[in-house]
Amino acid sequence: MSKIIMGIDPGTQVLGYGVIEVEGNKNMRLLVYGAIRFNKSEAHIQRLSKIYQRVSQLLQDYKPDEFAIESPFYGKNIQAMLNLGRGQGVAIAAALNYGLTSISEYAPRKIKQAVTGNGSATKEQVLKMLCSMLEKIETPDYLDASDAIAVAVCHFFNRRTAEQKSVKSYSSWRRFVEQNPERVK
Repeated sequence: MSKIIMGIDPGTQVLGYGVIEVEGNKNMRLLVYGAIRFNKSEAHIQRLSKIYQRVSQLLQDYKPDEFAIESPFYGKNIQAMLNLGRGQGVAIAAALNYGLTSISEYAPRKIKQAVTGNGSATKEQVLKMLCSMLEKIETPDYLDASDAIAVAVCHFFNRRTAEQKSVKSYSSWRRFVEQNPERVK
């Protein structure tokens, strides 16, 4: 059974999006990716409105089963962080309004760690690793687009790991028999 995962790299200057389809626990296929660049002269409220409209349209077009978004990171500019958090909130609101209940948030370091194995990787290193994992990726105009793909891939890896951990493991046949007497004939 396949699932569609949408990843968002929120921003009020540039917002990246990426949508992947996963088949089982192995195969990933890139459906779409891109970035929305906002006009610097636009009021912040207008940008938030455009984020909501565009994310809503992507949700309608690709009908994701799961939604993942990068969490804001602490920076020196508190106002910029506040604006970024608002953009993230508006994107999440669009997903909630669409009816998604599977919404996950990942820290930038966790995303980089999941994709490259290095939580301090550069955007270029993330893109290079994504190019080796997925077909149809060309260098985007804005690396926010590849960051959004990385958010979706991180979510897939995280979900797969959680599913694998939920499968019971037994230290011996004896433990298996003790915990599953109904399965012994």
